[in-house]
Amino acid sequence: MLSPAKKNAIKSLIVADYITAMISWVVFFAYRHSLLDNVSFLDSLKGLQQRDYLFALLVIPAGWLFLYTLSGTYFDLYRKSRLNEINRTLISCIIGSIFLALFVFANDARDYSYFIRMTGRYLLIHTAFTLVVRLLILNRVKHHIIEGRVGFNTLIIGGNQKAIDIYNQMKDSPKVLGNTFKGFIYSNLESANGMSKYLPQLGNLAELEDIIDRHNIEEVVVAVDSSEHHLLENILTRLSYRPVVIKVLPDLYDIISGSVKTSNVYDAVLIHIHPDLMPDWQRVCKRTIDITASLLAIIILSPVYLFAAIKVKLSSPGPIIYSQQRIGLFGRPFSIYKFRSMYVDAEATGPALSSKEDSRITNWGKIMRKWRIDELPQFVNIIKGDMSLVGPRPERKHFIDIISQTHPHYKYLHKVKPGLTSWGMVQYGYAENVNQMMERMKYDLLYIENCSLALDVKIMLYTLMVIFQGRGK
Repeated sequence: MLSPAKKNAIKSLIVADYITAMISWVVFFAYRHSLLDNVSFLDSLKGLQQRDYLFALLVIPAGWLFLYTLSGTYFDLYRKSRLNEINRTLISCIIGSIFLALFVFANDARDYSYFIRMTGRYLLIHTAFTLVVRLLILNRVKHHIIEGRVGFNTLIIGGNQKAIDIYNQMKDSPKVLGNTFKGFIYSNLESANGMSKYLPQLGNLAELEDIIDRHNIEEVVVAVDSSEHHLLENILTRLSYRPVVIKVLPDLYDIISGSVKTSNVYDAVLIHIHPDLMPDWQRVCKRTIDITASLLAIIILSPVYLFAAIKVKLSSPGPIIYSQQRIGLFGRPFSIYKFRSMYVDAEATGPALSSKEDSRITNWGKIMRKWRIDELPQFVNIIKGDMSLVGPRPERKHFIDIISQTHPHYKYLHKVKPGLTSWGMVQYGYAENVNQMMERMKYDLLYIENCSLALDVKIMLYTLMVIFQGRGK
Protein backbone atom coordinates (compact mmCIF):
# COMPACT_ATOMS: atom_id res chain seq x y z
CA MET A 1 0.00 0.00 0.00
CA LEU A 2 1.47 3.34 -1.08
CA SER A 3 1.75 6.03 1.57
CA PRO A 4 -0.06 9.36 1.00
CA ALA A 5 3.28 11.07 0.29
CA LYS A 6 4.15 8.55 -2.43
CA LYS A 7 0.70 8.81 -3.99
CA ASN A 8 0.90 12.61 -4.00
CA ALA A 9 4.31 12.51 -5.70
CA ILE A 10 2.93 10.31 -8.49
CA LYS A 11 -0.11 12.57 -8.89
CA SER A 12 2.16 15.62 -9.04
CA LEU A 13 4.25 14.03 -11.79
CA ILE A 14 1.15 13.08 -13.80
CA VAL A 15 -0.30 16.60 -13.56
CA ALA A 16 3.08 18.14 -14.37
CA ASP A 17 3.51 15.90 -17.42
CA TYR A 18 0.04 16.80 -18.67
CA ILE A 19 0.58 20.55 -18.26
CA THR A 20 4.06 20.32 -19.76
CA ALA A 21 2.70 18.48 -22.81
CA MET A 22 0.03 21.19 -23.22
CA ILE A 23 2.57 24.02 -22.98
CA SER A 24 4.92 22.27 -25.40
CA TRP A 25 2.12 21.82 -27.91
CA VAL A 26 0.99 25.46 -27.60
CA VAL A 27 4.55 26.73 -28.13
CA PHE A 28 5.09 24.46 -31.12
CA PHE A 29 1.62 25.23 -32.52
CA ALA A 30 2.36 28.94 -32.46
CA TYR A 31 5.81 28.44 -33.98
CA ARG A 32 4.54 26.16 -36.77
CA HIS A 33 1.61 28.38 -37.76
CA SER A 34 3.72 31.52 -37.66
CA LEU A 35 5.79 29.88 -40.41
CA LEU A 36 2.84 28.49 -42.38
CA ASP A 37 0.68 31.65 -42.22
CA ASN A 38 3.55 34.14 -42.14
CA VAL A 39 2.20 35.86 -39.02
CA SER A 40 3.72 36.80 -35.68
CA PHE A 41 4.14 34.27 -32.89
CA LEU A 42 1.42 35.90 -30.75
CA ASP A 43 -1.04 36.21 -33.65
CA SER A 44 -0.64 32.52 -34.42
CA LEU A 45 -1.96 31.67 -30.93
CA LYS A 46 -5.41 32.90 -31.99
CA GLY A 47 -5.77 29.69 -34.00
CA LEU A 48 -6.07 27.76 -30.75
CA GLN A 49 -9.58 29.18 -30.33
CA GLN A 50 -10.83 26.85 -33.06
CA ARG A 51 -12.65 23.78 -31.77
CA ASP A 52 -10.38 21.24 -33.50
CA TYR A 53 -7.24 22.76 -32.04
CA LEU A 54 -8.75 23.00 -28.56
CA PHE A 55 -9.67 19.32 -28.81
CA ALA A 56 -6.11 18.47 -29.85
CA LEU A 57 -4.82 20.52 -26.92
CA LEU A 58 -6.64 18.17 -24.55
CA VAL A 59 -6.15 14.86 -26.38
CA ILE A 60 -2.45 15.11 -27.28
CA PRO A 61 -1.29 15.49 -23.64
CA ALA A 62 -3.51 12.52 -22.71
CA GLY A 63 -1.73 10.51 -25.39
CA TRP A 64 1.62 11.46 -23.87
CA LEU A 65 0.42 10.29 -20.45
CA PHE A 66 -0.53 6.94 -21.95
CA LEU A 67 2.91 6.60 -23.53
CA TYR A 68 4.62 7.54 -20.27
CA THR A 69 2.52 4.98 -18.42
CA LEU A 70 3.56 2.30 -20.91
CA SER A 71 7.20 3.21 -20.35
CA GLY A 72 6.80 2.79 -16.58
CA THR A 73 7.29 6.43 -15.63
CA TYR A 74 4.66 6.40 -12.89
CA PHE A 75 5.66 3.12 -11.23
CA ASP A 76 7.88 3.00 -8.14
CA LEU A 77 8.73 6.71 -8.34
CA TYR A 78 10.80 6.84 -5.14
CA ARG A 79 13.16 4.09 -6.32
CA LYS A 80 13.94 5.72 -9.66
CA SER A 81 17.43 6.72 -10.71
CA ARG A 82 17.52 10.22 -12.16
CA LEU A 83 20.04 9.14 -14.80
CA ASN A 84 17.87 6.22 -15.86
CA GLU A 85 14.83 8.45 -15.92
CA ILE A 86 16.57 10.91 -18.24
CA ASN A 87 17.28 8.03 -20.61
CA ARG A 88 13.68 6.77 -20.33
CA THR A 89 12.33 10.28 -20.99
CA LEU A 90 14.49 10.76 -24.09
CA ILE A 91 13.36 7.46 -25.58
CA SER A 92 9.69 8.18 -24.81
CA CYS A 93 9.91 11.68 -26.30
CA ILE A 94 11.54 10.41 -29.50
CA ILE A 95 8.93 7.69 -29.98
CA GLY A 96 6.02 9.99 -29.15
CA SER A 97 7.24 12.84 -31.35
CA ILE A 98 7.70 10.57 -34.37
CA PHE A 99 4.28 9.02 -33.87
CA LEU A 100 2.62 12.44 -33.48
CA ALA A 101 4.46 13.84 -36.49
CA LEU A 102 3.16 11.09 -38.76
CA PHE A 103 -0.44 11.97 -37.86
CA VAL A 104 -0.21 15.76 -37.56
CA PHE A 105 2.76 17.35 -39.30
CA ALA A 106 2.58 15.20 -42.42
CA ASN A 107 -0.77 16.75 -43.38
CA ASP A 108 0.71 20.17 -44.09
CA ALA A 109 4.27 19.15 -44.94
CA ARG A 110 5.54 21.09 -47.94
CA ASP A 111 8.38 18.67 -48.53
CA TYR A 112 10.39 15.98 -46.79
CA SER A 113 12.88 18.43 -45.29
CA TYR A 114 10.03 20.47 -43.79
CA PHE A 115 8.60 17.35 -42.16
CA ILE A 116 11.97 16.40 -40.65
CA ARG A 117 12.58 19.97 -39.49
CA MET A 118 9.19 20.30 -37.78
CA THR A 119 9.51 16.90 -36.14
CA GLY A 120 12.94 17.76 -34.81
CA ARG A 121 11.84 21.10 -33.42
CA TYR A 122 8.78 19.67 -31.71
CA LEU A 123 10.97 16.95 -30.23
CA LEU A 124 13.39 19.57 -28.94
CA ILE A 125 10.65 21.74 -27.42
CA HIS A 126 8.75 18.88 -25.81
CA THR A 127 11.85 17.11 -24.49
CA ALA A 128 13.33 20.29 -23.01
CA PHE A 129 10.15 21.19 -21.10
CA THR A 130 9.58 17.62 -19.95
CA LEU A 131 13.13 16.99 -18.75
CA VAL A 132 13.31 20.23 -16.77
CA VAL A 133 10.01 19.61 -14.98
CA ARG A 134 10.76 15.94 -14.30
CA LEU A 135 14.20 16.63 -12.89
CA LEU A 136 12.70 19.21 -10.55
CA ILE A 137 10.13 16.69 -9.30
CA LEU A 138 12.65 13.85 -9.03
CA ASN A 139 15.01 16.11 -7.08
CA ARG A 140 12.19 16.90 -4.69
CA VAL A 141 11.45 13.18 -4.38
CA LYS A 142 15.11 12.47 -3.65
CA HIS A 143 15.14 15.15 -0.94
CA HIS A 144 12.09 13.54 0.66
CA ILE A 145 14.14 10.35 1.02
CA ILE A 146 17.26 12.18 2.25
CA GLU A 147 15.23 14.08 4.85
CA GLY A 148 13.55 10.86 6.00
CA ARG A 149 10.06 12.08 5.12
CA VAL A 150 9.56 9.05 2.89
CA GLY A 151 11.16 5.62 3.11
CA PHE A 152 10.70 1.91 2.58
CA ASN A 153 9.76 -0.08 5.65
CA THR A 154 12.37 -2.84 5.73
CA LEU A 155 12.60 -6.19 7.49
CA ILE A 156 15.80 -8.25 7.81
CA ILE A 157 15.50 -12.03 7.95
CA GLY A 158 18.53 -13.33 9.78
CA GLY A 159 20.48 -12.33 12.85
CA ASN A 160 23.96 -13.59 11.96
CA GLN A 161 27.11 -11.59 11.24
CA LYS A 162 26.18 -11.36 7.55
CA ALA A 163 22.90 -9.74 8.49
CA ILE A 164 24.69 -7.29 10.77
CA ASP A 165 27.19 -6.42 8.01
CA ILE A 166 24.41 -5.87 5.47
CA TYR A 167 22.49 -3.66 7.89
CA ASN A 168 25.58 -1.52 8.55
CA GLN A 169 26.44 -1.27 4.85
CA MET A 170 22.92 -0.17 3.92
CA LYS A 171 22.62 2.23 6.86
CA ASP A 172 26.03 3.82 6.24
CA SER A 173 25.85 3.82 2.42
CA PRO A 174 26.98 7.14 0.91
CA LYS A 175 23.98 6.83 -1.38
CA VAL A 176 20.79 7.34 0.60
CA LEU A 177 18.77 4.17 0.05
CA GLY A 178 15.63 5.21 1.88
CA ASN A 179 15.34 2.06 3.97
CA THR A 180 13.49 2.46 7.26
CA PHE A 181 14.51 -0.60 9.25
CA LYS A 182 11.59 -1.78 11.37
CA GLY A 183 13.42 -4.74 12.84
CA PHE A 184 14.57 -8.29 12.18
CA ILE A 185 13.51 -11.87 12.69
CA TYR A 186 15.74 -14.90 13.14
CA SER A 187 15.95 -17.31 10.27
CA ASN A 188 16.07 -20.27 12.68
CA LEU A 189 15.46 -21.13 16.32
CA GLU A 190 18.83 -19.81 17.50
CA SER A 191 18.96 -16.40 19.13
CA ALA A 192 22.52 -16.13 20.45
CA ASN A 193 23.91 -13.39 18.21
CA GLY A 194 24.34 -9.64 18.17
CA MET A 195 21.64 -8.39 15.80
CA SER A 196 19.39 -7.40 18.68
CA LYS A 197 21.93 -4.69 19.57
CA TYR A 198 21.03 -2.87 16.37
CA LEU A 199 17.36 -3.62 15.68
CA PRO A 200 14.35 -4.88 17.63
CA GLN A 201 13.31 -8.47 17.12
CA LEU A 202 9.80 -8.44 15.68
CA GLY A 203 9.09 -12.13 16.10
CA ASN A 204 10.15 -15.38 14.50
CA LEU A 205 10.04 -16.85 11.01
CA ALA A 206 6.70 -18.55 11.64
CA GLU A 207 5.11 -15.08 11.98
CA LEU A 208 6.62 -13.71 8.74
CA GLU A 209 3.38 -12.86 6.94
CA ASP A 210 1.78 -11.27 10.02
CA ILE A 211 4.88 -9.17 10.66
CA ILE A 212 4.89 -7.91 7.06
CA ASP A 213 1.23 -6.90 7.29
CA ARG A 214 1.47 -5.42 10.79
CA HIS A 215 4.47 -3.20 10.01
CA ASN A 216 3.57 -2.42 6.37
CA ILE A 217 6.86 -3.92 5.20
CA GLU A 218 7.86 -2.95 1.64
CA GLU A 219 11.32 -4.54 1.43
CA VAL A 220 12.65 -7.79 2.89
CA VAL A 221 16.39 -8.44 3.15
CA VAL A 222 17.18 -12.16 3.34
CA ALA A 223 20.54 -12.79 5.03
CA VAL A 224 21.08 -16.45 5.88
CA ASP A 225 24.21 -18.51 6.53
CA SER A 226 25.50 -20.97 3.96
CA SER A 227 24.17 -23.78 6.13
CA GLU A 228 20.68 -22.24 5.97
CA HIS A 229 20.28 -22.09 2.20
CA HIS A 230 17.49 -24.64 2.44
CA LEU A 231 15.40 -21.94 4.11
CA LEU A 232 15.54 -19.65 1.09
CA GLU A 233 13.06 -21.62 -0.99
CA ASN A 234 10.58 -21.66 1.87
CA ILE A 235 11.02 -17.93 2.52
CA LEU A 236 10.61 -16.97 -1.15
CA THR A 237 7.53 -19.14 -1.45
CA ARG A 238 5.91 -17.44 1.52
CA LEU A 239 6.91 -13.98 0.32
CA SER A 240 5.18 -14.65 -3.01
CA TYR A 241 1.97 -13.93 -1.07
CA ARG A 242 3.11 -10.35 -0.41
CA PRO A 243 3.91 -7.48 -2.85
CA VAL A 244 7.35 -6.80 -1.37
CA VAL A 245 10.76 -6.23 -2.93
CA ILE A 246 13.14 -8.99 -1.85
CA LYS A 247 16.89 -8.49 -1.51
CA VAL A 248 19.25 -11.43 -1.16
CA LEU A 249 22.97 -11.93 -0.83
CA PRO A 250 24.84 -12.42 -4.13
CA ASP A 251 26.09 -15.85 -3.06
CA LEU A 252 22.49 -17.04 -3.10
CA TYR A 253 22.03 -16.04 -6.72
CA ASP A 254 22.96 -19.41 -8.19
CA ILE A 255 20.35 -21.09 -6.00
CA ILE A 256 17.43 -18.91 -7.04
CA SER A 257 18.34 -17.92 -10.61
CA GLY A 258 16.27 -20.75 -12.01
CA SER A 259 13.08 -19.86 -10.17
CA VAL A 260 12.97 -16.07 -9.88
CA LYS A 261 13.77 -13.08 -12.03
CA THR A 262 16.20 -10.38 -10.93
CA SER A 263 16.35 -6.80 -12.13
CA ASN A 264 19.70 -5.37 -11.09
CA VAL A 265 22.59 -5.59 -8.69
CA TYR A 266 22.37 -2.88 -6.06
CA ASP A 267 25.64 -1.36 -4.86
CA ALA A 268 27.34 -4.77 -5.34
CA VAL A 269 25.76 -5.88 -2.05
CA LEU A 270 22.28 -7.17 -2.76
CA ILE A 271 20.34 -8.51 -5.69
CA HIS A 272 16.76 -7.31 -6.10
CA ILE A 273 13.86 -9.64 -6.76
CA HIS A 274 10.82 -7.59 -7.68
CA PRO A 275 7.25 -8.85 -7.34
CA ASP A 276 6.47 -7.67 -10.88
CA LEU A 277 7.22 -10.41 -13.42
CA MET A 278 6.47 -8.35 -16.54
CA PRO A 279 8.07 -5.10 -17.72
CA ASP A 280 6.00 -2.03 -16.85
CA TRP A 281 4.81 -1.45 -20.42
CA GLN A 282 3.66 -5.05 -20.77
CA ARG A 283 1.74 -4.86 -17.49
CA VAL A 284 -0.06 -1.73 -18.69
CA CYS A 285 -0.82 -3.32 -22.06
CA LYS A 286 -2.03 -6.51 -20.39
CA ARG A 287 -4.43 -4.60 -18.15
CA THR A 288 -5.64 -2.48 -21.10
CA ILE A 289 -6.27 -5.61 -23.16
CA ASP A 290 -8.04 -7.25 -20.21
CA ILE A 291 -10.50 -4.38 -19.81
CA THR A 292 -11.05 -3.73 -23.52
CA ALA A 293 -11.51 -7.39 -24.48
CA SER A 294 -13.81 -8.04 -21.51
CA LEU A 295 -16.07 -5.09 -22.32
CA LEU A 296 -16.25 -6.14 -25.98
CA ALA A 297 -16.95 -9.75 -25.00
CA ILE A 298 -19.81 -8.74 -22.70
CA ILE A 299 -21.35 -6.55 -25.44
CA ILE A 300 -20.87 -8.98 -28.34
CA LEU A 301 -21.89 -12.06 -26.36
CA SER A 302 -24.87 -10.41 -24.64
CA PRO A 303 -27.34 -12.67 -26.53
CA VAL A 304 -25.39 -15.70 -25.25
CA TYR A 305 -25.52 -14.29 -21.72
CA LEU A 306 -29.29 -13.86 -21.97
CA PHE A 307 -29.85 -17.32 -23.45
CA ALA A 308 -27.59 -18.99 -20.86
CA ALA A 309 -29.33 -17.15 -18.01
CA ILE A 310 -32.76 -18.32 -19.18
CA LYS A 311 -31.56 -21.91 -19.59
CA VAL A 312 -29.97 -21.92 -16.12
CA LYS A 313 -33.21 -20.67 -14.59
CA LEU A 314 -35.23 -23.33 -16.39
CA SER A 315 -32.76 -26.17 -15.72
CA SER A 316 -33.21 -26.29 -11.94
CA PRO A 317 -34.28 -24.14 -8.99
CA GLY A 318 -31.68 -21.71 -7.72
CA PRO A 319 -29.80 -18.52 -8.64
CA ILE A 320 -28.57 -17.88 -12.17
CA ILE A 321 -25.15 -16.63 -11.11
CA TYR A 322 -23.07 -18.71 -8.72
CA SER A 323 -20.52 -16.91 -6.55
CA GLN A 324 -17.69 -18.67 -4.74
CA GLN A 325 -14.63 -17.46 -2.84
CA ARG A 326 -11.32 -18.10 -4.57
CA ILE A 327 -7.74 -17.04 -3.82
CA GLY A 328 -6.16 -14.46 -6.11
CA LEU A 329 -3.11 -12.23 -6.41
CA PHE A 330 -0.84 -12.33 -3.33
CA GLY A 331 -3.25 -14.75 -1.66
CA ARG A 332 -6.12 -12.27 -1.47
CA PRO A 333 -9.61 -13.82 -1.49
CA PHE A 334 -12.22 -12.67 -4.00
CA SER A 335 -15.64 -13.79 -5.22
CA ILE A 336 -15.59 -15.51 -8.61
CA TYR A 337 -18.74 -15.48 -10.77
CA LYS A 338 -20.10 -18.31 -12.90
CA PHE A 339 -23.34 -19.35 -14.49
CA ARG A 340 -24.63 -21.99 -12.09
CA SER A 341 -24.01 -25.42 -13.61
CA MET A 342 -24.80 -27.56 -10.54
CA TYR A 343 -27.85 -28.19 -8.43
CA VAL A 344 -28.24 -26.06 -5.31
CA ASP A 345 -26.36 -27.38 -2.24
CA ALA A 346 -24.15 -29.54 -4.44
CA GLU A 347 -21.39 -29.23 -1.84
CA ALA A 348 -23.49 -29.69 1.27
CA THR A 349 -21.06 -32.36 2.50
CA GLY A 350 -17.96 -30.24 1.87
CA PRO A 351 -15.74 -28.97 -0.99
CA ALA A 352 -15.33 -31.42 -3.87
CA LEU A 353 -13.92 -31.12 -7.38
CA SER A 354 -16.21 -31.99 -10.27
CA SER A 355 -15.71 -34.89 -12.67
CA LYS A 356 -17.00 -35.96 -16.10
CA GLU A 357 -19.89 -38.05 -14.78
CA ASP A 358 -20.65 -35.81 -11.82
CA SER A 359 -24.32 -36.23 -10.85
CA ARG A 360 -24.31 -32.78 -9.24
CA ILE A 361 -24.09 -31.11 -12.67
CA THR A 362 -27.35 -30.27 -14.46
CA ASN A 363 -27.90 -31.30 -18.08
CA TRP A 364 -27.57 -27.70 -19.22
CA GLY A 365 -24.55 -27.33 -16.95
CA LYS A 366 -22.76 -30.12 -18.85
CA ILE A 367 -23.33 -28.29 -22.12
CA MET A 368 -22.12 -25.00 -20.65
CA ARG A 369 -18.95 -26.61 -19.31
CA LYS A 370 -18.20 -28.27 -22.64
CA TRP A 371 -18.22 -24.90 -24.39
CA ARG A 372 -16.95 -22.90 -21.37
CA ILE A 373 -20.15 -20.84 -21.32
CA ASP A 374 -20.33 -21.08 -17.53
CA GLU A 375 -17.12 -19.01 -17.31
CA LEU A 376 -18.53 -15.99 -19.19
CA PRO A 377 -19.53 -13.99 -16.05
CA GLN A 378 -15.84 -13.92 -15.11
CA PHE A 379 -15.35 -11.09 -17.60
CA VAL A 380 -16.85 -9.01 -14.78
CA ASN A 381 -14.11 -10.30 -12.45
CA ILE A 382 -11.55 -9.21 -15.03
CA ILE A 383 -12.97 -5.70 -15.31
CA LYS A 384 -13.01 -5.43 -11.50
CA GLY A 385 -9.32 -6.35 -11.42
CA ASP A 386 -9.72 -9.66 -9.56
CA MET A 387 -8.62 -11.66 -12.59
CA SER A 388 -6.90 -11.39 -15.96
CA LEU A 389 -7.65 -13.00 -19.31
CA VAL A 390 -4.59 -15.23 -18.89
CA GLY A 391 -3.22 -16.57 -15.63
CA PRO A 392 -3.38 -19.69 -13.43
CA ARG A 393 -6.94 -20.71 -12.68
CA PRO A 394 -8.00 -19.59 -9.18
CA GLU A 395 -8.69 -22.29 -6.62
CA ARG A 396 -10.35 -22.49 -3.23
CA LYS A 397 -8.36 -22.13 -0.04
CA HIS A 398 -9.37 -25.65 1.00
CA PHE A 399 -7.55 -27.26 -1.92
CA ILE A 400 -4.63 -24.81 -1.81
CA ASP A 401 -3.98 -25.75 1.82
CA ILE A 402 -4.00 -29.46 0.91
CA ILE A 403 -1.60 -29.03 -2.02
CA SER A 404 0.74 -26.65 -0.16
CA GLN A 405 1.44 -29.27 2.49
CA THR A 406 3.38 -31.38 -0.03
CA HIS A 407 3.99 -28.83 -2.81
CA PRO A 408 4.76 -25.42 -1.25
CA HIS A 409 5.63 -24.16 -4.75
CA TYR A 410 1.90 -23.90 -5.40
CA LYS A 411 1.88 -20.52 -3.69
CA TYR A 412 4.09 -19.16 -6.49
CA LEU A 413 0.94 -19.16 -8.62
CA HIS A 414 -0.32 -16.22 -6.57
CA LYS A 415 2.47 -13.97 -7.87
CA VAL A 416 0.17 -13.14 -10.80
CA LYS A 417 -3.54 -12.54 -11.15
CA PRO A 418 -5.60 -15.66 -11.77
CA GLY A 419 -6.95 -15.97 -15.28
CA LEU A 420 -9.97 -16.93 -17.32
CA THR A 421 -7.66 -19.34 -19.11
CA SER A 422 -4.11 -20.53 -18.51
CA TRP A 423 -1.22 -22.54 -19.87
CA GLY A 424 -2.26 -25.31 -17.50
CA MET A 425 -5.84 -25.27 -18.83
CA VAL A 426 -4.63 -25.41 -22.44
CA GLN A 427 -2.07 -28.16 -21.87
CA TYR A 428 -3.84 -30.19 -19.19
CA GLY A 429 -7.45 -29.08 -18.86
CA TYR A 430 -9.70 -29.21 -15.82
CA ALA A 431 -8.53 -31.11 -12.76
CA GLU A 432 -10.81 -33.70 -11.17
CA ASN A 433 -8.68 -34.34 -8.08
CA VAL A 434 -5.78 -32.89 -6.11
CA ASN A 435 -3.19 -35.01 -7.96
CA GLN A 436 -4.34 -33.61 -11.29
CA MET A 437 -4.23 -30.11 -9.84
CA MET A 438 -0.58 -30.68 -8.95
CA GLU A 439 0.15 -31.92 -12.47
CA ARG A 440 -1.50 -28.84 -13.97
CA MET A 441 0.50 -26.67 -11.57
CA LYS A 442 3.71 -27.49 -13.49
CA TYR A 443 2.42 -25.76 -16.60
CA ASP A 444 1.24 -22.74 -14.63
CA LEU A 445 4.65 -22.43 -12.94
CA LEU A 446 6.22 -22.44 -16.41
CA TYR A 447 3.86 -19.61 -17.36
CA ILE A 448 4.92 -17.54 -14.36
CA GLU A 449 8.61 -17.94 -15.18
CA ASN A 450 8.05 -17.03 -18.84
CA CYS A 451 5.03 -14.72 -18.74
CA SER A 452 4.85 -12.14 -21.50
CA LEU A 453 2.26 -10.58 -23.78
CA ALA A 454 3.35 -12.87 -26.62
CA LEU A 455 2.75 -15.95 -24.47
CA ASP A 456 -0.64 -14.57 -23.39
CA VAL A 457 -1.68 -14.22 -27.03
CA LYS A 458 -0.64 -17.81 -27.79
CA ILE A 459 -2.58 -19.13 -24.80
CA MET A 460 -5.70 -17.18 -25.80
CA LEU A 461 -5.50 -18.52 -29.37
CA TYR A 462 -5.13 -22.10 -28.14
CA THR A 463 -8.04 -21.54 -25.75
CA LEU A 464 -10.25 -20.45 -28.64
CA MET A 465 -9.31 -23.66 -30.46
CA VAL A 466 -10.34 -25.71 -27.41
CA ILE A 467 -13.67 -23.86 -27.19
CA PHE A 468 -14.51 -24.13 -30.89
CA GLN A 469 -13.70 -27.83 -30.82
CA GLY A 470 -15.92 -28.32 -27.79
CA ARG A 471 -13.11 -29.85 -25.75
CA GLY A 472 -14.11 -28.17 -22.50
CA LYS A 473 -15.26 -30.24 -19.58
